[in-house]
Amino acid sequence: MKDYLPAIIGMALATQLPRLIPALTGTKKIRSRYMSRFLSSIPLAALGTLIIPGIFSVGGSMIIGLLGGLVSLILAFKGVNIMLNIVISSLIVSFLIYFI
Repeated sequence: MKDYLPAIIGMALATQLPRLIPALTGTKKIRSRYMSRFLSSIPLAALGTLIIPGIFSVGGSMIIGLLGGLVSLILAFKGVNIMLNIVISSLIVSFLIYFI
């Protein structure tokens, strides 16, 4: 347990500090267009780093994950609701895992 405690504390700080600093320093709007675009793209980059490894390792085959990711990407470009996109992509990946 002692080995995990510094890692847990470090992860908690890394998660909470970016949220606390703006709240504690004030609520001024960011005037720099570049900085505003940079900060708004951070959640997308973090989401990508969580999703991409899963696409390559799902079902024990990279092809199944790539097909599921491609279906999800096509549905997203067509403007399908995100929950419906998740359900359809998950069903297709489950179908591929079960039958392939």
